Amino acid sequence: MIYLDQAATTKVCDEAKEAMEPFLRDSYGNPSSLYELGERAKEAVEESRRIIAESIHCSPEHIFFTSGGTESDNWVLEHAFLKGRQILTSTVEHHAILNKCQQIQNRGGEVCFLPTDSEGKIRLNLLEENIVPRKSLVSVMFANNEVGTIEPVEEIGNIVKKNHCEFHTDAVQAFCHVPIDVEKMGIDYLSASGHKIHGPKGVGFLYVRNYQDFLPMIYGGEQERGMRAGTENVPGIVGMGAAVKVQMHNLSEKIRREERLRNYLANRILREIPGCRVNGSVHRRLPGNLNVSIEGIEGAAMVTLMSDDEICISAGSACASGQAGPSHVLKALGQSDEQAYRAIRLTLDDTNIKEEIDRTVECLKQNVNRFRRGAR
Repeated sequence: MIYLDQAATTKVCDEAKEAMEPFLRDSYGNPSSLYELGERAKEAVEESRRIIAESIHCSPEHIFFTSGGTESDNWVLEHAFLKGRQILTSTVEHHAILNKCQQIQNRGGEVCFLPTDSEGKIRLNLLEENIVPRKSLVSVMFANNEVGTIEPVEEIGNIVKKNHCEFHTDAVQAFCHVPIDVEKMGIDYLSASGHKIHGPKGVGFLYVRNYQDFLPMIYGGEQERGMRAGTENVPGIVGMGAAVKVQMHNLSEKIRREERLRNYLANRILREIPGCRVNGSVHRRLPGNLNVSIEGIEGAAMVTLMSDDEICISAGSACASGQAGPSHVLKALGQSDEQAYRAIRLTLDDTNIKEEIDRTVECLKQNVNRFRRGAR
């Protein structure tokens, strides 16, 4: 099987599995317990917190563990609503943001959805026009989960800081795939998830700059310093920490390898399959992301045909795969329904190799030709 849907989820790396295993068997203590078994678990949780904090250039006390990116996103937006803030976001966000913002609107909250350009980048002039000094929370994703476009994060941070507001970024797709510095980029909140970086599913974190004024998400015990009650997912947290350590080692070299492989894939598809176009930014995109529209096909049908060849690709975000309509991201980029339905997404990382790309392109060519002949 060839797996080119790394943006949907990733295989747990050996280092994460090995790190988790003791906490599933012998070191099963509750981190809140005072005896050695509990202390061992607590130390492991804090070590993962330290590793993650170092990866985004902050202190460990600013990291709060959650069940994943969706919970982290919801936590920030709910806090903003309860504090009476205006929420500024974009039309290309993940549904964890969009659907929560819709729910906040239904409860009387003020939400403004800003359009993007044709590459999926937020229009900074519109951000400046709509931000309310000292009142807005700006929530813009670091990089898009469908088309891979990387937003002008540092520029957004500067605008937010100038207006004495707060900036949240959903970095689920970007974390451990591109460098992130929350201080340099002016980020006040950052969401991330373990299963996008070869860690386990069901665990993530939220970075909070000014946590002293931050409202708890779940009430109960004193876990996560009283901010997120409930016994910690120790194996998951440990596995995520181990995965972060692996991914951050020689990150710049990993990025170069992924970009070379992705560019090779893109060039072959554009050169050998007529009627193709790349969606999103050509230059400012995640190193392993390729979203391409192909004339005369249907993306969902192509996913099925490629699956028959034991090649995993997608027609968009895994979280939106059950929706009836076309991709909201491609629609926000100005594409028609017909154009949006033609898109497929191929996402790779440094675990993929050139031979897999060659076989993928050959199968894609055959399936495109088969589909086009059938359409006639």
